Amino acid sequence: MGLLSSKNPQTKQARILLLGLDSAGKSTLLYKLKLAKDITTIPTIGFNVEMIELEKSLSLTVWDIGGQEKMRTVWEHYCENTDGLMYVVDSTDKQRLEDSRRELKHILKNEHIKNVPIVLLANKQDVPGALSAEDITRIFRVKKLCSDRNWYVQPCCAISGDGLMEGFRKLTGFVKSHMKSRGDTLAFFKQN
Repeated sequence: MGLLSSKNPQTKQARILLLGLDSAGKSTLLYKLKLAKDITTIPTIGFNVEMIELEKSLSLTVWDIGGQEKMRTVWEHYCENTDGLMYVVDSTDKQRLEDSRRELKHILKNEHIKNVPIVLLANKQDVPGALSAEDITRIFRVKKLCSDRNWYVQPCCAISGDGLMEGFRKLTGFVKSHMKSRGDTLAFFKQN
């Protein structure tokens, strides 16, 4: 895991929003992926921005936006020019699952992220009693909610790193496809 560094001018840039309720594990998983080591995080007030390059052809600029209730009201202001959405769910916080589902449903209505691919990370799989990725898919009604875009639900553990690389690679694949189709559409409009 960790950041691959490349000065390749052919590398495309993609903007990724990393959202989820407070304490879902967003910052922990971001820094586990970027630094490949355990770090102690504190609640994000505002945002963190990190560049992650999982492959030479695409670099991800990940915007980790705080998930406290007051911060959720400004999520929509970060949606413009977004190429992919990573939404983190605390699979053990059964009392706030409905809040999390409602916030996801709300942000997916934003016009700037229409059709943008999404990967939901079902975090904290290391905790006994955590809901599975299948449970999260069903509870969040992902098939219906994300019928207009590529989506995937990845079980993970931010602390150990299990599932993180797989989730980000899945999103990277979706983003590349999305950017290509959007580029083809833009090329079509320029020609006509």
